[in-house]
Amino acid sequence: MTPQTAIAELISAGELFHRRGWVPATGGNFSARLSAEKMLVTASGWHKGELQEDAFLIAGMDGRPDDASRKASYETLLHCQVYRFDARVGSVLHTHSIANTVLSRQKESIRLSGYELLKLLPGIQTHDATVEVPVFENDQDIPRLAAKVDEAMKRRPGMPAYLISGHGLYAWGDSVAQARHRVEALEFMFECELHSR
Repeated sequence: MTPQTAIAELISAGELFHRRGWVPATGGNFSARLSAEKMLVTASGWHKGELQEDAFLIAGMDGRPDDASRKASYETLLHCQVYRFDARVGSVLHTHSIANTVLSRQKESIRLSGYELLKLLPGIQTHDATVEVPVFENDQDIPRLAAKVDEAMKRRPGMPAYLISGHGLYAWGDSVAQARHRVEALEFMFECELHSR
């Protein structure tokens, strides 16, 4: 993926997510893999519904921006962890919806069962399935949190997404479009779960 293509697709995702109320203010962060060694990621402090070309920077898989004068999102290392874990991942998207925030404060995992939209998640062919989306305790020590996520993904390599308690959703896919579709599906199911409670 070229940087220009990735920027255009991530800007569109930001506009959509903001309209849906999933990325308030400067919350959330987005990235796309450019190569085995590089990714495009949102810079710190940008409103995700108002992204422009200079809202993005190129960083290595260690999270360090190529341009040392730029500041990547605080949580860039969580994106790096997913890319390093699975070389097929092409994009990671992070949202802060009301539903995912409230649910993640109440449970250690969110069980989604019987939803048609489960079929947008990897390896699922039928609505007659159950998916557990794990919830990790929020931690300002991002390297430590990334290590916990990595250990969980090693135990459950098919994990399609995760939540951070009171903080938000991380979901990914082979492309920006696939990651966006998975976010939309998960956010819909989270909202259904919230209403059902």
